[in-house]
Amino acid sequence: MNKLYQAKHELWLDILFASFAINDKQIKRDLYNFSTIEFRHMKWFGDKVLKDGDDYNYDRTKMLHKRESVFDILRYLIVELKKISALYGEDILNARMITDEDYMIHHIAALLDNRANDAQITAFNMARKYADKNLPQEQIDALTVFLFEESYKEYELILVYAYMQARTTNLTHFNVFQDLIDESHFHLQSFGEMMAKMGILALPRELHSMTYIVKDIEKFVIDGIAEEEGAKEMCKTLSDAIHDDELKRFFDFVNYQESYHIELMKKLL
Repeated sequence: MNKLYQAKHELWLDILFASFAINDKQIKRDLYNFSTIEFRHMKWFGDKVLKDGDDYNYDRTKMLHKRESVFDILRYLIVELKKISALYGEDILNARMITDEDYMIHHIAALLDNRANDAQITAFNMARKYADKNLPQEQIDALTVFLFEESYKEYELILVYAYMQARTTNLTHFNVFQDLIDESHFHLQSFGEMMAKMGILALPRELHSMTYIVKDIEKFVIDGIAEEEGAKEMCKTLSDAIHDDELKRFFDFVNYQESYHIELMKKLL
């Protein structure tokens, strides 16, 4: 079961980061939607594992494949979607995952039939320029550090909150965890796409089990509030440092969202 859970985790990341890397808006949106389906598969399969008296972890071994064209990425995704089918069993949940992924394969194959869908991938070129903005080097450096640190934080929070959500019977806690997961998905998507624009797209580092196996929930929440306060400070510092109205507004926007995350976490206390 853990082998399948790990494969689903890695497939979710494959599709999610492919959506960040590709510039075409429709293909990007389709792949991001497929990644949300894969994340739901993880949730449902994790629930099944726990119900069967087993457990799962967030181990992963796969690296991000840095492809040079849209078609290279799409072909890779088809291979990975077909590969995971060998791990499925025969119950209703497995049948659902199989039919979902059969559709994904069909949809991606149709994209490959149209040469107009192909394009160069610049998400990994290490250009470290933000789109057409001419930011000074110190601002680029500050933005780079922020995006690497915060993309890891959002990935970590998605998985930690999902792990805790699967193990709570308290409806208020369940709902708060869902809100926090959804918010972190949005932030990870935003930061991932910004990294792709700068040519520095990369997977967040792997989580250690001590990160998500929480023994003292009250301490975890208190520490989480402090972490959100730190993220707010980073957003404010970056907003003050970057002299670009569009980016400044975005980081102020994230800063205000972090404020509400703190209020959500206080509900858990």
